[in-house]
Amino acid sequence: MKTAARIVPVILSGGSGSRLWPLSRASYPKQLWSLISQNSLLQETILRANRDCFADPIIICNNNHRFLIAEQLRAINNTCARIILEPVGKNSAPAIAAASLIASEDNLEKILWVMAADAVVEDQEALIQDVFKAETYAKLGHIVTFGIKPTRAETGYGYIEIGQPVNNQTKVNTVQAFTEKPNLVLAEKMLSSQKYLWNSGMFVFSAGTMLQEMQHYVPELLTHVTHSVEKRHVDLYFERLDEQEFVKAPDISIDYAIAEKSKRMLVVSSEFVWADIGSWDTLWDISSKDEGGNVSKGKVLLEDTHNSYVRSDDIVTAVNGLENVVVVVTKDAVLVTDRKKSQDVKKIVHHLNQTHQHEAVSHRRCYRPWGFYETLVNSHRFQVKQIIVNVGGELSLQKHFHRSEHWVVVSGVAKVIRGEENLLLRENESIYIPQGTIHRLKNPGRIPLVVIEIQSGSYLNEDDIVRLEDAYNR
Repeated sequence: MKTAARIVPVILSGGSGSRLWPLSRASYPKQLWSLISQNSLLQETILRANRDCFADPIIICNNNHRFLIAEQLRAINNTCARIILEPVGKNSAPAIAAASLIASEDNLEKILWVMAADAVVEDQEALIQDVFKAETYAKLGHIVTFGIKPTRAETGYGYIEIGQPVNNQTKVNTVQAFTEKPNLVLAEKMLSSQKYLWNSGMFVFSAGTMLQEMQHYVPELLTHVTHSVEKRHVDLYFERLDEQEFVKAPDISIDYAIAEKSKRMLVVSSEFVWADIGSWDTLWDISSKDEGGNVSKGKVLLEDTHNSYVRSDDIVTAVNGLENVVVVVTKDAVLVTDRKKSQDVKKIVHHLNQTHQHEAVSHRRCYRPWGFYETLVNSHRFQVKQIIVNVGGELSLQKHFHRSEHWVVVSGVAKVIRGEENLLLRENESIYIPQGTIHRLKNPGRIPLVVIEIQSGSYLNEDDIVRLEDAYNR
């Protein structure tokens, strides 16, 4: 643990990224996907602050993503991050209040560097130098944000209007105003004026300064979050905020709550390349392209196609004679859209949610703390799933009221509890779990356990699980 480090990275990872549907969904959002490199966006964000001058990060995340995030941390050999669980999503201001309160338990003067989990940054050294510059002003009681020089009239970003230089600094200014995502006409005016920067959503401040400003501008929010932090409890390797208090906090962004009101705001004009991956068009813009201006990922065949983003995570996808399109294929959904209208994908997700279609929120592959399962066939009164149980993993001790299950071991060794029986199954062996029978599946072996599960019954949804005992406190 880096106890002597001076800056605490705080990573906000509560979003769902609906504009990157069908890849990003509520159950597995964009920050957990590998979109630019072999690492996920969250992993890249954590690695950015993997230096001796930074403390172990605080990650504020959705309760439903806790095991996914813990696994991604382990994959990059980070076992010291503090994972703080929000009982409900409440936008960025309550999350930052919680992080500030937790950091202040050690020292009110502790400097925090807050960032979203889903941004892309090139030139890491330039970023770190700007963080150090911001730290200097944060120690003087300022809240410092980072503005990025705009390269186009972007309607998907917020903007910062810069004010007067501070102490004759050419890259540190007061903040004149914040502007939410503008329409195209306004974005073009701001671009030509050269007085505006993209709002990166990153902040550097001391815990004490942020708590003072919240007490002044949003005292009700601070009161409820303070009580929630005080009543938090440890759940395995997570810190779970108290739900009864947290839900009372207003749902508000840090921009509306503090940044647009505070007299302590400064902005650093940053030179590094930054992008908030808020749409497929943005992802196309920052990705490496072929000679036709295309970005292709997976099983893709392009013919006479230009300036397009095409991705297939499953079947062969061929695109012929098109320009400026986005085509994304997953195992259960296909998106085809004009690249310039990819911001509107959120409207499609809204419609899917309104009509209660599960493709809006979840994939066929659903991750669990013990591994994952993937739906292979979903039909009337029966389902077929592939279940992968990690070494040492175990499902909960459970029963079902409406379905029976057949398990066939494909590879590995399965330890099965069925009623009063304790059984050991190996490859090509199977077992039947009658409806209502208490059962559990474990992997006691040294390789992942692969099982094909056939469910049959009148109701097959995941809420027909009665958990009697669970190693993961679900």
